[in-house]
Amino acid sequence: MQTKRYNKNNIKNTTIITFENSSNSNSFFDFVTIAEVFDKIPEDHKQTENHRLSFYAIFIITKGQGTHTIDYKDYSYQKGTVFCLRKGVTHKFTKTNSEGNLLLFTEDFIIKHLGKTEGLKSIQLFNEFIESPKIQLNDALFSEIEVILDQIYKESKLKNDTFSSSIKRSLLHILISKLFREKSKNKAAFRNTKHLNKFLEFQRLIEEQWFHNKTALEYAKQMSITSRTLNNIVNSTIKRSAKSLIDQIVTKQIKHLLINTELSVTEIAYQAGFNDPTNFFKYFKKNTSLSPNQFRNTHK
Repeated sequence: MQTKRYNKNNIKNTTIITFENSSNSNSFFDFVTIAEVFDKIPEDHKQTENHRLSFYAIFIITKGQGTHTIDYKDYSYQKGTVFCLRKGVTHKFTKTNSEGNLLLFTEDFIIKHLGKTEGLKSIQLFNEFIESPKIQLNDALFSEIEVILDQIYKESKLKNDTFSSSIKRSLLHILISKLFREKSKNKAAFRNTKHLNKFLEFQRLIEEQWFHNKTALEYAKQMSITSRTLNNIVNSTIKRSAKSLIDQIVTKQIKHLLINTELSVTEIAYQAGFNDPTNFFKYFKKNTSLSPNQFRNTHK
């Protein structure tokens, strides 16, 4: 992995981790341990500081206990805990004596092998707006996953040949399918995939335009649908309104600015598209129960 500094119109300013397999520059998949992650010494960030991914990751705990932070929320873990991290998520490690493995791969690695439909279904597993990024495996399923991990590890250490990439994709597909089946148990959101493409389009638009567009009606117009239809799409997918998803994403981005920039709260209010800092204060407190300064002081 390598890092670069990301700055879009001075709105975001944090370290983005770009995908790079150090042993094979042509590969879009990598297998690393927690120990190997901490053995690296990046120049522009620490592993225990917030950083953003530009790829997908499956983080599997094989021993010990600890805490992992995803989008500024702490998740406890133990043996058998799995975190599914999507491209664009912000996370940080906590230094512990625990052991685990990370499977790192690009979106193309999935889509090109599984096809667009099955690939989108698999990527659904990683979407924290649809369901929690954390899965806790029982002992039986963890044993099955360990066997697959061992096979992937051995294949990753072999010299690449014409079969290696396909074998790793197939093993990863099996792993993702098992995790998807476990995560989707009794979860309506994973069964209601009729509107998944439209939901993901709406989510993408919010993440691109959150700082100047905060109304469901404007997004509905861009998608050439009515606001009622948009609400139905979101409700059928995550049992919430379109506005609540907008607020969740906007709040997450504001948190990002509060933690990862030195901008004043007033400057952040304007960067986040609020003409009046008082309205910004009320908006953030309504969605987090904390003032912007309280949140910043707590997490810094």
